[in-house]
This record gives sequence, structure tokens and C-alpha cells, in this order.
Amino acid sequence: MRSALCALGAAAALVLLPAGHARAEGQEPDRDFTIEDSRVTESSGLAASRAHPGIYWTHNDQDAPLIYGVDSRTGKTVATLTMQGVGTPRDMEAIAVGPDGDIYVGDIGDNLDGSWDHVWVYRFPEPKVLKDQKVAAKQYVVKYADGARNAEALMVHPKTGRVYIASKNEDGGGLYAGPERLSSSGTNVFRRIGEVPWVTDGAFSPDGDRLVLRGYLMAREYAWKDGRLGDEGTSIGAPFQGQAESVTYTTDGSAFMLGSEGQKSRVVRLERQDAGRSPEKPGGSPDAPGAPQAPQSPAADGEKGNVTVGFLVLAGAFVVVFGIKRLLRRG
Repeated sequence: MRSALCALGAAAALVLLPAGHARAEGQEPDRDFTIEDSRVTESSGLAASRAHPGIYWTHNDQDAPLIYGVDSRTGKTVATLTMQGVGTPRDMEAIAVGPDGDIYVGDIGDNLDGSWDHVWVYRFPEPKVLKDQKVAAKQYVVKYADGARNAEALMVHPKTGRVYIASKNEDGGGLYAGPERLSSSGTNVFRRIGEVPWVTDGAFSPDGDRLVLRGYLMAREYAWKDGRLGDEGTSIGAPFQGQAESVTYTTDGSAFMLGSEGQKSRVVRLERQDAGRSPEKPGGSPDAPGAPQAPQSPAADGEKGNVTVGFLVLAGAFVVVFGIKRLLRRG
């Protein structure tokens, strides 16, 4: 079934990637690139390095504790990090770099939608030298205040360092805030602070004023102020990438980098249309749990310029395949 999804994603990328998104590979950092490493078959998270310009950290979905540093100029892996002290990951789904320079990895997936009563977050300093090496990682136990659930998006605020998780559900998920500081000696309870669409990844802008969330059929950017999402967010006009699993900002915040699963998967740069303007900043409460907001349906996102006949056909096929996968999984 996963091969069917990958094939669908590849076909969709060929048909639906707008010509305006294409850029020459191997010319400059932070441009379109293809992940060349044959070991990376299910890139499920993406984070721009703070210490090494042009390098993006990624990892496989449900894999060994390996993190790959990929050079956006060549698509080649320039560092493979082996996390030690964390055991065997169950379902690594997300990665982010915090304001302390540490890399955070979310082992937060749960394909049975709540079969595990806890998940994990791993954390280790971003290495100063790019090479294959072992890194000592801290492991944090995470539970949700309202019960176990599936999630694929983990975000670390670039100013406060607070960790957030967005759960994944076809009918809309929740945005969860962790404690002010994670504790490696006890359980970290994440509390629901808002509603989100069907999310597969997310990232904060470098200045902390915006949050981008993406799913299979949508990607939206929200204003962020005092620990709260803006009202409905704005479509970023992302291309349909099939099994679209990752998004991050470039380190200067001028563009998004969007990835997907599959062998030799493509990472696409998408310019922020209003990069020179500050987003609307609605009022909010302090960086703490607050009142939830109305969920946004992926179908209502309206990605401009991408709603074509090919999109509808491929999107429909994707939903059918994904639905069959869920039925088989629950049978």
C-alpha cells in the first residue's frame, strides 16, 4: 500500500508542480533539490540548519535513530547522525531546530490513532562539524491531556523554545502546547490550545511571528501572537506533492521549503508572497493554553493556481488509496 502511495505522489509531482516553482539544482543553497541518498525513502520531516547554511536535516518515517544532513546545493548527504540514549524509535515524524541550537525530533506518530499512551521527543545539540557521528540525545516522555492520538507535526518556537505538536485527523486535529520547559525526568503533558486542519507537518518562521501548517491537500500560514493562531490563515499556494510530509522556512524567512516521501524525493522552494510585509497579528492571550478556534477543512483551502483537472483526479485517487489503507489497517 505504501508503494501505491509513493507511486501516486510521484505521478502527482510530475503533473501538478507548477512551472514557476522549478529552479536549477546545484546552483545556490535553499533552492529546489532532490534528496539523493538511497537510504532516505520516507523523508517525513525537514528543518533548516542554524549552524550550517544550506543544510537541511531530515529523517525517515519509522526508522532507526538516524538523522540525515542534506546539502541543498547538491542533494547529497553530508552528515549522518546516530542518536544514542533513545532506544528504538517507533514512528519518527517531525524535526525542528530550537533557539538554543538544539535539534528536536518528534517520535510522535501513531498509525492506530491512540494505541500508545505516550510518545517521545528527542533532543540533541546541532553538531558544529558536518560528518557522520554519534550524538547523545535526551529523551522526553510526552502525553496529551485529552488522551492519546496520532501526530506528525512538531514545532519549536524560535523565541520561547516552547514545543508544540499538531495532531493528525481527517476531520481536523488539535494544536497542543508543551510545558514551558521539557523535563527528562517525568512526563510532559501537552494541552490542547486550538484546532488545526489535517496536518502532516508544520514550522515556525525564524522571527516567531508566523506558523505554517501543511497537509496532503493544503498548506496555510497563520499569524502567531502570544501563543495563539490567527483566525483562518492564508493559503501559501503550495503544489500538490502526493504524500506531502514536510515543510520548513528558509533561515531568512523569505521562502518555504516543502518535501514529500519517496525515493529521491523532491524538496521545492516556494517564495513567501508577502515576505516584505508583517502578517496580521490578532489579539491573544499569554503563551499558554487558550480557547480553541474553528477547524479549517483541507478541502476548503482553495490553493490558488493548483485546482486543475489533474489535481482533482490525482487528489481523488490519493484519498481512495489512503482510505483503503485505513480500512485494511483497522480490519
